[in-house]
Amino acid sequence: MSGKEILRIAVAGGGSWGTALAHLMAEKGLEVTVLARDPAQAEAISLRRENPRYLPGLRLASGMRADTNAETALAGAEICLLAVPCQFLRHALADIARFIPEQTVLVCASKGIEIGTLKRMSEVVSDILSPLSRSYAILSGPSFAREVVEGKPTAVVLGCADAALGERLRAIFSSDRFRVYSSTDVIGVELGGAMKNVMAISAGLCDGLGLGHNARAALITRGLAEMSRLGLALGARPVTFMGLSGMGDLVLTCTGDLSRNRQVGMRLAAGESMQQITAGMQMVAEGITTTEAARVLGEKLGVDLPIVDAICRLLTHGTAPRTLVRELMVRALREE
Repeated sequence: MSGKEILRIAVAGGGSWGTALAHLMAEKGLEVTVLARDPAQAEAISLRRENPRYLPGLRLASGMRADTNAETALAGAEICLLAVPCQFLRHALADIARFIPEQTVLVCASKGIEIGTLKRMSEVVSDILSPLSRSYAILSGPSFAREVVEGKPTAVVLGCADAALGERLRAIFSSDRFRVYSSTDVIGVELGGAMKNVMAISAGLCDGLGLGHNARAALITRGLAEMSRLGLALGARPVTFMGLSGMGDLVLTCTGDLSRNRQVGMRLAAGESMQQITAGMQMVAEGITTTEAARVLGEKLGVDLPIVDAICRLLTHGTAPRTLVRELMVRALREE
């Protein structure tokens, strides 16, 4: 990326988060194109300034448009935002890789761990664009898309191994309502954004069962400990999990009513099956698939993840929620 002002940004993904980030950049006067799959959705964004499927009722910035053609959407892009659900990122990126200009900076906004490969998003990107010769950053933190479009104050973090590039990117993405910090701990930023979704399912379960505020506070705290342990085993810095991509996103996703993963937990507590829940969801709840990936990854690395294990048993084996709660409470006592 050159030192001149960034004029052209492409956003791969027309969901709520991709749309919100495109809106944010367009409000700053940048030329933004959303690469969408659905022609009707692309037309609604370009002509009616709305994404009726994912952000109904919200007016989008006039400086953004949408396109279903990858070649034209990505032409001349200096930054490409990847805002595709994590389990689809590999396939989506493989489809568009040949159209991404060589000097384009990739900023990933997907959160999760790929099922099967157990890879983080930077590793998936590296697989497709191997070797990863492009500049890369990961955007994460406590940020509901709807609130970003509504202009409510939000703070996030950019994980970028190149500190100088991270500084430039945070200036590009920041506004008076969207504050961006930077970190060189890419692993920690990626893992925090992935693991908090698993913990949000457990928090929703806790609230749905009526277990009280004490239980939810304990769950969030011990969930953070699990995130940190797994991150440390992968080479992340423990302090990263006390920041926006760790504690910040964890608190928001575990307590906010707009959290899809928290809603999954609440619906499970109400007795709905996973099939019923997923069939009625408009948007992807990344924690559902990340739970299994995190469990296998923890097992592979020898990291104790009792909350992850419990939620995995709930999602895959249908273990009774109250049985899981009791088992967590009577585990062998230990130092904190």
